[in-house]
Amino acid sequence: MTVHIKVYSDYVCPFCFVGKAAFEEAIKGKDVEVEWMPFELRPSPSPQLDPVKDPSKQYMWQTSIQPMAEKLGVEINFPNVSPHPYTDLAFEGFHFAKEYNKGHEYNTRVFQAFFQEGQNIGDIDILTKLAEEVGLDGAAFKSALETRTYQDVQRQALKHAYEEADITAVPTFIIGDTVIPGAAGKDVFEKAISEEQKKRQGKSSL
Repeated sequence: MTVHIKVYSDYVCPFCFVGKAAFEEAIKGKDVEVEWMPFELRPSPSPQLDPVKDPSKQYMWQTSIQPMAEKLGVEINFPNVSPHPYTDLAFEGFHFAKEYNKGHEYNTRVFQAFFQEGQNIGDIDILTKLAEEVGLDGAAFKSALETRTYQDVQRQALKHAYEEADITAVPTFIIGDTVIPGAAGKDVFEKAISEEQKKRQGKSSL
């Protein structure tokens, strides 16, 4: 039976990028349906982080994020983008991509652009280029972002995450009744999926 999984994440969250890689390894070949859920750690007009100018953030990267990525076999680079961009436009692009069944591909490309290539994912032209790379119509995509076509959709997605789902940190993976906060190893995800499948099989046999 198909296991439905919700993943709450933000494009500028390094733990989300690291956790995403391990999660995707864990679900390969499994009967799962994944729904990527937007979450903005610092929505506008909150102050933007600027790790490029903050030695404490660079220290955390070197002592926590980089070692975790290496342990999980994830290629990640310190994003030399100052300050870190707001992600509302990137997520509005995600909603556009979802309508054309390219949500997953777009999601992956935006994460890669920021954490492997150091691209500014708050820039409409850069986002348009990324959208085109995954097969989306660049002109239509750019127009949607410039006119803020999906602004209300994104606001509703954030309201759901903050208020209804009560998500307070990302990444958060919800696998059936199991909530996994933070980046985890492949085995943790596999165990949660297996247990959820057993639960569903037990219910269906009653």
